[in-house]
Amino acid sequence: MADFGGGDLDALRNEAKEWIAANFPAGLKGAPNPMMREERSKPSPEQEAWRKAMGEKGWGVPTWPKAYGGGGLSPAEARVIQQELGRAGAYNPIGGMGVMMFGPTLLEYGTEEQKQEHIPPIVRGDLQWCQGFSEPGAGSDLASLQCKAEDKGDHFVINGQKIWTSGAQFADWCFCLVRTDTSKKHEGISFVLFTMHQKGVEVRPIPLIAGNSPFCETFFTDAIADKKNLVGPLNGGWTIAKRLLQHERSGLSGAGGGGFGMGGRGVVQMAKDYVGVDETGRLSDSDLRTRLILNEMEGRAFQQTAVRSMMESRSNSGPSSATSIMKNAGTHWMQQRAELTLEIMGHQGLGWEGDDFTAEELMAVRGWLGGKATTIYGGSQEVQSNIISKRILGLPDLTQNNGCGALPNVIPDGRQADPGPRGPSNPPWVPALRFASAGMTWEGTRFQRQTNFRDSIGNYLKWPF
Repeated sequence: MADFGGGDLDALRNEAKEWIAANFPAGLKGAPNPMMREERSKPSPEQEAWRKAMGEKGWGVPTWPKAYGGGGLSPAEARVIQQELGRAGAYNPIGGMGVMMFGPTLLEYGTEEQKQEHIPPIVRGDLQWCQGFSEPGAGSDLASLQCKAEDKGDHFVINGQKIWTSGAQFADWCFCLVRTDTSKKHEGISFVLFTMHQKGVEVRPIPLIAGNSPFCETFFTDAIADKKNLVGPLNGGWTIAKRLLQHERSGLSGAGGGGFGMGGRGVVQMAKDYVGVDETGRLSDSDLRTRLILNEMEGRAFQQTAVRSMMESRSNSGPSSATSIMKNAGTHWMQQRAELTLEIMGHQGLGWEGDDFTAEELMAVRGWLGGKATTIYGGSQEVQSNIISKRILGLPDLTQNNGCGALPNVIPDGRQADPGPRGPSNPPWVPALRFASAGMTWEGTRFQRQTNFRDSIGNYLKWPF
């Protein structure tokens, strides 16, 4: 491949167009990404050929190092690949939790031996991973987990239960948080890897409103994890887990590098097909047209910010707490888009089964229902808002105060707050913090403010909204 340094993206764009034209099966043009479906079926020969081609090229994870099979591209170059896949109606067949969260974490914390063993199969899409974090008694307070790993010399024996294990029924391997020291909370957790194809692992899918569910209960009874698959130091898993969760939020928001190229018709073209156009070629429903434009504008602004966030995270050696902003903003945008999709399809968007509905229509209603969970899993909106308020805006932890609700005199942007008595009336700087403070209390009075990403966090961080 040519050297695309120095901002020479045109050569890469031309190569991408030619390569996609030569390798992407025409029969898959505009097809939804099969990895986005909750039901998994055996891939067709075309789907398998496309996965292998992208895996060998390394463009499924374009910014990952070439030493492990990745594309070795910069974020700007990866954006070119994303754009050309979109123009060709092609989806990215390399994805899942291995791409979204585990791979980036292992690249940072894993040994060279671990990287060589586990990264290339993720790059090729040969293996799928699941996440063993949450437990029935350890959700938001994840560090309370009790799934135990006993040291047996060259391996650990794992016993316990995990819940909401997404994709466990399809997974080949699991990255898991286990308790290796019962005398400490955060400092007694380790990060281990093990195969799901062993006798001591039982998976029970949890049906959800959308039908078949990716969520599972997972039970471990004397499951085995080799010592070579301990990531990081013993009892040092909490630090790794926090970084992985940042990658997860980035991926769930759509800001990660592995989630692009989903394929399928764009919502604007879908609206024209279902609703119709006027004599000028514009969407005939003017109200719907306005709302679609606003959603498209918000989406493009979000995607541009996501690219900037990706570039900043790379220069800062990983994602920051800003992933919480992206997660909240991205899931809101995608939920709004799902609502618009159903409105556009009308009664055809409410089909559950039968030959009267296309595969796209059946996926739309399931995606709309399943998408309701995106503001809960991966850290709920409330949890993300707390992270934003404390780690980005520098606000005090009001869940730990003494009841007086005292606030610091210095506001995060450097201005001084009024040193006089504070009450429920909003000080001058509150509008800039509306997003982060939504749902928080101040001297017993809840901020009655609409969450507004563009006017609050967008302006505060000077990001392009």
